[in-house]
Amino acid sequence: MSRILVVEDDPGIALGLEEDLTLEGYGVETVSDGEAAVERASRGAFDLIVLDVMLPRKDGFQVCRELRRGGVTTPIILLTARTQEAEKVLGLQLGADDYVTKPFSPLELRARIQAVLRRTAGPAPAEIERFGDMELDLARCELRRAGERVDVTAVEFKLLCAFVRNRGRVLSRQNLLDKVWEGTECVDRVVDTHVSNLRRKIEPEPASPRYLVSVRGMGYRFDG
Repeated sequence: MSRILVVEDDPGIALGLEEDLTLEGYGVETVSDGEAAVERASRGAFDLIVLDVMLPRKDGFQVCRELRRGGVTTPIILLTARTQEAEKVLGLQLGADDYVTKPFSPLELRARIQAVLRRTAGPAPAEIERFGDMELDLARCELRRAGERVDVTAVEFKLLCAFVRNRGRVLSRQNLLDKVWEGTECVDRVVDTHVSNLRRKIEPEPASPRYLVSVRGMGYRFDG
């Protein structure tokens, strides 16, 4: 059973989400403010966090930032009433894996949850891919630099897997959306945001990428 932490301050919405997801077979726990979310997610073994942006004490962006800085890689779906693309991109830059805009249907949220859990389950083969001083351990779902673990989100890990398995090939943004997001409706900026995040973690000089190279008008190529 996958365990989901729901962070929502509206009691009616929180109860509705808990009942709906429980009926779908998930183990659900709810908290109603940002500070409780950080505390609970930091010490609990959850498979997914459904995180409202507008929260008391700490908003969803602050929660997302603190969890990622604290090494928590649990997938996060943001619930937001904000429709500006810049704010959605901000959430992704802070480490969220997906977002759902309010008002949303339970069917849409369930589909997004299933897609995120499916794509963040991690690859099965027991093998290690190497480039430079980096090791991508596909069995343990870990990225290491010189033997030390590098914190990456589940989506970042799967994106890097797609790149290293297609070394030297140009992958369009649509290729990457199909491989990593598996048909979930996303804008191209989502790919660019996650590539930028990955570059900060794997490139010796992120501003002059050695591994994740942009190919103008076509996409990205992994040279490693």
